[in-house]
Amino acid sequence: MEKRSAPTLDTVAARAGVGRGTVSRVINGSSRVSQEARDAVNRAITELGYVPNHAARSLVTRRTDVIALVISETEDRMWGEPYFADVIRGITRQLSESGLRLMFTLASTAEDRSRLETYLLGKHVDGALLISLHGDDPLPRHLEGSGLPVVLCGAPVGETDVPFVDSDNRGGARQAVEHLASTGRRRIAAITGPQDMSVGIDRLTGYREALRTEGLPEDPALMEPGDFSEAAGVTAMRALLDRVPDLDAVFAASDPMAFGALRVLRERGIRVPEDVAVVGFDDSPRAEHSEPPLTTVRQAAEPMGREMARLIQARIRGENPDPPSTILSTRLIVRESS
Repeated sequence: MEKRSAPTLDTVAARAGVGRGTVSRVINGSSRVSQEARDAVNRAITELGYVPNHAARSLVTRRTDVIALVISETEDRMWGEPYFADVIRGITRQLSESGLRLMFTLASTAEDRSRLETYLLGKHVDGALLISLHGDDPLPRHLEGSGLPVVLCGAPVGETDVPFVDSDNRGGARQAVEHLASTGRRRIAAITGPQDMSVGIDRLTGYREALRTEGLPEDPALMEPGDFSEAAGVTAMRALLDRVPDLDAVFAASDPMAFGALRVLRERGIRVPEDVAVVGFDDSPRAEHSEPPLTTVRQAAEPMGREMARLIQARIRGENPDPPSTILSTRLIVRESS
């Protein structure tokens, strides 16, 4: 039996009744093609089962059709927090019909980051989405300086012109603490996020602003650092209770830390919310089913991912989105823990 040869660009052109150049423009996403010709080419591609040669296409277009998604966290934190899954879901859904592929990688060590930077600077991708940056990370500036479009998830620490998408972390923290004060709480503790990340800085700032608004003193003894993990919530809650046993509320800068705090309060026989009220931040799926159900600040993680993908697509096309960055609103969800 004679083996059929794979369809080529010329085969598609003949079937569609157009020139080879028209087929190439359709495949490369050019707008300089009539809708009639585009439909004919797409029909021919489907009928023939034609698969574009991406390597050859890259030589012509100087594009790879690949976007790098870089998360600067460990595997444990990445897979342990639903927030990351929601952001990634938003990104993939926005890109699903674009023809762009996502290359996902974790970069939690200096060695990881050095290798990754070399790879990205080698023009193997068309753009990069960076999530969970710590400190004044130079990676976004290095990539932007090379001409590679970049969009960040979360406002950067330090001065940079790189576009970002973020939640209103300060406003959300203020809502949480003002809510606790409105229920009569006066010794409101905070389990803070990492202070080398804008999200941790902003949520602590919102906590402090709310204390001032409510006329409550800012007591360093009522603040304990954490890294957003449940284990950090356990450690911080134990330290706070040992230091300030008469505290009557806790604002945890993430839901996992709030779950850790609830566990410690249960262990010590402290009633929630009668003795100590607890509020988290994220509105993760587990919040509604914790014991008791957790009051928390809802942030739009999936829409954040969608907006990141929209911005990187625009930048790859050479557009300058206005505004270049987006801050999405948050909303307090009141449940039984407060």
